[in-house]
Amino acid sequence: MLCSDGILSLFCFIAASLISLLPELLFRLELDIYIVYFTNIWFLHIIQYIFINVLAYLAFRGFAYQVAVRAIFLGYIFGIGILISITASPSWQIFGIYMTILANFHYSEFLAIAWTNPAVLSIDSFILNHSIAYGIAASLSWIEFFIERYYFYELKLPSPVSYFGLILCISGEILRKLAMCTAKHNFNHVVQSEKNDNHELVTHGVYSLCRHPSYVGWFYWSIGTQLILQNPFCFCAYALMSWRFFYDRVLIEEITLLNFFGEDYVKYQEKVGTGLPFISGYKISL
Repeated sequence: MLCSDGILSLFCFIAASLISLLPELLFRLELDIYIVYFTNIWFLHIIQYIFINVLAYLAFRGFAYQVAVRAIFLGYIFGIGILISITASPSWQIFGIYMTILANFHYSEFLAIAWTNPAVLSIDSFILNHSIAYGIAASLSWIEFFIERYYFYELKLPSPVSYFGLILCISGEILRKLAMCTAKHNFNHVVQSEKNDNHELVTHGVYSLCRHPSYVGWFYWSIGTQLILQNPFCFCAYALMSWRFFYDRVLIEEITLLNFFGEDYVKYQEKVGTGLPFISGYKISL
């Protein structure tokens, strides 16, 4: 059942998304009186975004406020991404799709934890501050997109490559969320060093297909984002760096799981692969 903070975040995310779409909706209904006051539509969006953040500041305090402002931010980005993907020039449309995919991923991480394991819910569950390297990688992908769009306009037009990337992102997202929902209280964004009393070895559902479905989903989501943007350099960099990150992460996690579950995990390893290309995990013989 969704906890109160999860409900709050969902309300803020949906509200911010709808508010971001409001100017376009009014324009299509020919109720565009706002044009008299705002000749620049982006200035109107800035005013709207500031307004709903002021409301959040007045309405909430503490942890609830921190949840609200992040959900509002991601919801507004999600809505703006939809607008760009359906109203902007073709070379910007794929960036709009990318924005919706990125905002949805980070928000759904928080929502999934709020639903399946609220005891460990925190602001970090949005994983907006995942790491410095993650932020740099995202920034570099935007820079590559803008530079290539300026010099190679045709490269950024919607194509089967970008739509395949979208399918990859959606599939990876679904797999990751299925893993989180299947593992429930056993899932945590941080690798646990101590075994809790209710910690169980999950081997059913998507875990019967691969040992690390959440990592598999994130891996393919990651490289899918660069296919959407049609960034050839960042696609190669993301594939390499994501593989390296999950190679190290799987080793660390499997050492921990072997300590927790011993022979049961060894038998599980024998039956099910990691799901990640060229990553076999940490193996021992008992």
